[in-house]
Amino acid sequence: MTKIASSLKTGTPSDTPDAADEGLEPEFKPLSAEEAQAWRQHNPQASPWRVLLLQVGVGALLALMTGLFTGEWKLAVSSAWGSVAVVVPAVVFVRALSRQMRRTQPGSALMGLMVWELVKIVLTVALLLVAPKVISDLSWLALVAGFVVTMKVYWLAMALGWMQRKSKPTLF
Repeated sequence: MTKIASSLKTGTPSDTPDAADEGLEPEFKPLSAEEAQAWRQHNPQASPWRVLLLQVGVGALLALMTGLFTGEWKLAVSSAWGSVAVVVPAVVFVRALSRQMRRTQPGSALMGLMVWELVKIVLTVALLLVAPKVISDLSWLALVAGFVVTMKVYWLAMALGWMQRKSKPTLF
């Protein structure tokens, strides 16, 4: 029986080194204040407001292109409402989240995050449910297309952020 198996069975520590000691994982080295500052300068925090602006732009462009290519502005309006059903709850959520980040108690901040995520979901569903009452000749297909395309802008924003970071030289 190997030393590791015997130590597991008996509960006594083994003489064999673990994976970190064998060089399989790099040793953790805390950053100095200067290194941390340099890292922060080269890796700025992504702003959720920029993602929201990109969502608004993509939603508006989609609605405009839908109207121009189809000639039916009811499709453009339906597509725009799908984008609104993503953007308006996201604005509420980001605003609330920015206020939550100031809290010093992690449990309270986490609970607030969950509550505001629930508010975002309820607001999204409410906007989708009132769509037929707001838009007289609603096209559900155009609405869902606007909703999905605007929602997927998160991926575009993430890819653009990744590409920007790849183009900058890093210290580490």
